[in-house]
Amino acid sequence: MKMNPLGRTGILVPELCLGTMTFGTQTPEAEGHEQIDISLDAGLNFLDTAEMYPVNPISAETQGDSERVVGTWLAKTGRRDDVIVATKHSGNGWDHIRNKAGISAASIPEAIDGSLERLQTDYIDLYQFHWPNRGSYMFRQNWTFDPSKQNRVETLDHMIETLEALQAAVDAGKIRAFGLSNESAWGTSEWLRLSESGHGPRVASIQNEYSLLCRLYDTDLAELSVNEDVGLLAFSPLATGLLTGKYQSGAVPDGSRLSVSDGLGGRVTNRVFPAVDAYLEIARKHGLDPVHMALAWCRTRPFMASAIFGATRTVQLKHALGSVDVTLSEEALDDLNEAHRQHPQVY
Repeated sequence: MKMNPLGRTGILVPELCLGTMTFGTQTPEAEGHEQIDISLDAGLNFLDTAEMYPVNPISAETQGDSERVVGTWLAKTGRRDDVIVATKHSGNGWDHIRNKAGISAASIPEAIDGSLERLQTDYIDLYQFHWPNRGSYMFRQNWTFDPSKQNRVETLDHMIETLEALQAAVDAGKIRAFGLSNESAWGTSEWLRLSESGHGPRVASIQNEYSLLCRLYDTDLAELSVNEDVGLLAFSPLATGLLTGKYQSGAVPDGSRLSVSDGLGGRVTNRVFPAVDAYLEIARKHGLDPVHMALAWCRTRPFMASAIFGATRTVQLKHALGSVDVTLSEEALDDLNEAHRQHPQVY
């Protein structure tokens, strides 16, 4: 499996990353362990989790269980040095996680220590902020996002104090690298500027949604990524399963994400299914599996560090891993770009 640099950290990550957000709800512990084993055998040694996981549903009762599943695998196998573990500070919004408190210099040590305990390790390779305190246009908020409500001075003060708290964690050996999630070009540029002014670790990556159906990253963030060596960790590269075609014609397979998440977080619109039809037709035309096509396309993007996919069941994991053997022709890439022109930003 091809390895890519994680920013300027010196860490190399594989082109695919195993997302664990269903570990502890839809994916039981034993199957989660099996998925990690299979991934490592395939050369995928990159695991992404978060203190707020699992999802489907998110609940106080299960909060942290995805990290715990990874942690029990680490404890059982003793293979900590064989994997790159990424996790996230949740930020504001959840009653059962620090009473909805945002990211702060005070909350960072507590959040890191909690993740370390659940992961049963003494260091985290990539520590990410799940979303910015000031708000974000991600998760379909781009239609109403209003940055005029932000206070620039407060935002920059917050960035400085949290970077300094992160540097203390780096100095203590608790984290190796720092990444963002659900961030903007302006936000990332300010994190970079302040870190280069000496306030803390340099941003290594941005974890934002990206797929054939969601290409917001192609604009300003793409240029920032390439010029500043801040790679994209693309989440939902299969558009929460939409690009597999399994939800076409009103289908809702048992155990699927749509069966437990109505509307897939706003992704199901009256424009999404015609767009999926267009991509499925391209896959048929070129003799490609839709899953392999969608993941192989991510590899062609000049800013891509790794595409994070989740697999509720092990059979889905094995299927997705086959994408690394697929190379898209120029004709297929041209067809995919034309489909995007016909179906831009469908949710």
